[in-house]
Amino acid sequence: MKISKKILFIFLRIGISIVLLLFLFLFKQVDAKNIFESVKRADKQLLLVAFGVFFSTYVLCLYRWQMLLKAVNIHLSLKRVIISFAGGIFFSLLLPSTIGGDFMRSIDLALHTNKPRQVAATVLLDRLSGYTGLVILTLAALFLGGDLVNNRSVVISVALLTVILIVILLVLFNKFVYSKVNILLHSPRAGKIRESIKNLHQEMHQFVGHRKVIVQNILLSVVVQMITPITFYIIALALGIHLKLIYFFILLPIIGAITLLPISIGGLGLRENLTVIFFGPVGVAKDMATAMSLLSFAFLFIYGILGGLIYVLTIHHRRIQPHQSSAVFQSQ
Repeated sequence: MKISKKILFIFLRIGISIVLLLFLFLFKQVDAKNIFESVKRADKQLLLVAFGVFFSTYVLCLYRWQMLLKAVNIHLSLKRVIISFAGGIFFSLLLPSTIGGDFMRSIDLALHTNKPRQVAATVLLDRLSGYTGLVILTLAALFLGGDLVNNRSVVISVALLTVILIVILLVLFNKFVYSKVNILLHSPRAGKIRESIKNLHQEMHQFVGHRKVIVQNILLSVVVQMITPITFYIIALALGIHLKLIYFFILLPIIGAITLLPISIGGLGLRENLTVIFFGPVGVAKDMATAMSLLSFAFLFIYGILGGLIYVLTIHHRRIQPHQSSAVFQSQ
């Protein structure tokens, strides 16, 4: 029954992606023929550069996660971490947003190490540090070039992202705020939510003594978050769009944060609509904004397929590894 529900949710989100794309093309008057012609005329060398730059995101994210795994004494070979990470990239295409990929890599390494809570904590903090880096980058970009964006919705979006981050950090790391939230969730109906927050709070406190690792993680996350705007900027140049780089640093993190909502497959449809909405006021035509976003999704799709191939071709390796893992943890 649970499997059928999961399949139903996957098809539901595929449907939502299709509906969002249809809305874009039918009601936002985006011309598919113009998009195709724009992509066809695009500078292929610049697109290859963008494709290569985007790959560095995965390299840095892999290193960031491995850093957290070592902090909780989960010492695995780089090959094993790459396999799980590649599976996460692949499943983030099939499942809702990047959350689906995070869930799958958590399960994969939890089964392998028999340390589900520690693995879940690393994945959660990995995602949280990424979101923190995103907010820091957005605030910095808005401070440096906010006068270029005369759009009230941008300022409101950034403020909302910041408030959400502050609330999450306080609930997870501040004992006083955490206790107050527990009181608010005293209702029997809130049992599961209260238990989930309790578990997350306990898991996050595994990193209280690793402040250096957390700081390094956040700094690395800021660098990681800079790559997507740079990738979009190079894609824009390939399409003949000449726009100041600062616009990408302000707008892309907002789009990325909203795309994290688990309502579509890989953010497809939602990302394209948001790109049109946010880039329109700064002078980018709807067709070109959609072309930028679809090319970016093409990069995600290609790397997702490659991640899936790595994951599938290493099934035998994953099956025999748990029997060998005891030696890995003898040092713990």
